[in-house]
Amino acid sequence: MPAPSYPPRADWGNRNDWSNRPGRPTHLPTPEPELPQDHLPEQQLRPGYGLRGPRRDRHVLPAESLGGLSLPVGEDGLVIGVDPQNQPAVLSLLRPKPLDVVLVGSMWLAQLLALRTVAVGARIAVESARPPAWGQMAQAAGGGQQCVSVHDVRQIAPQGPSVSSPVLVVRDCGAQPPRNQLAPSPWQSVMTLLPFLGPKAPRLLARADLVGLQRLSPQETEVVTRIMRLPRDVAAALPSLSDNAMLWCTRDHQQFVLVQPTDAETGLLGAARRMD
Repeated sequence: MPAPSYPPRADWGNRNDWSNRPGRPTHLPTPEPELPQDHLPEQQLRPGYGLRGPRRDRHVLPAESLGGLSLPVGEDGLVIGVDPQNQPAVLSLLRPKPLDVVLVGSMWLAQLLALRTVAVGARIAVESARPPAWGQMAQAAGGGQQCVSVHDVRQIAPQGPSVSSPVLVVRDCGAQPPRNQLAPSPWQSVMTLLPFLGPKAPRLLARADLVGLQRLSPQETEVVTRIMRLPRDVAAALPSLSDNAMLWCTRDHQQFVLVQPTDAETGLLGAARRMD
């Protein structure tokens, strides 16, 4: 490419007279011809908005058609799997009022729920008799932010929950957990993990707001059926649930859910299982 040629410096005229120079400094605007007010370009009539994009005809519906419009919006909360109709099953664990949850199942399921709770913006405080088992999950959650804290049994401090920073407390203290030392608080839910039903299970189930159940033995099923007032057909399915199936219930409602972990969750936690 030939080198660019420039006019002699003498042709540039007076150093302060930029109008005679062949080029224009980039910091000076290009002069535009004056137009009558009614012929100004549209972008000049809309200061601060920039140029418009491509023009399109507006979509207009008659008033009688508005009733046919709908926006499918489900409940807010945590997607925990799919229901028997293959629709997303959503669980609301973070509420303005204290929530007491009992989960009879595996640590795998408790950690999966904890990961998904972090994903919706909550903090997790784990009180566990096996802290090392929660270490990898705690480090992976939150994308490098400290969203999960792990504490020894009876060593957990008040968490200071709020509407902008809700907390899920996971109590992994075995089949006979000690009494919870944290006072009930708004925007703080407590999920007690039981690997199986021990002597304290009836009391915990009786006062729980929500109960999650993986596969149970026939003897455990009898206990749960009596306390939670489960229908016969629902109770009959509990001893034969697969590892990734569970029942969420209150005394008035029951919902079977099939848990579907993502590839990332399976890579971190392993395959679904009933016992750890």
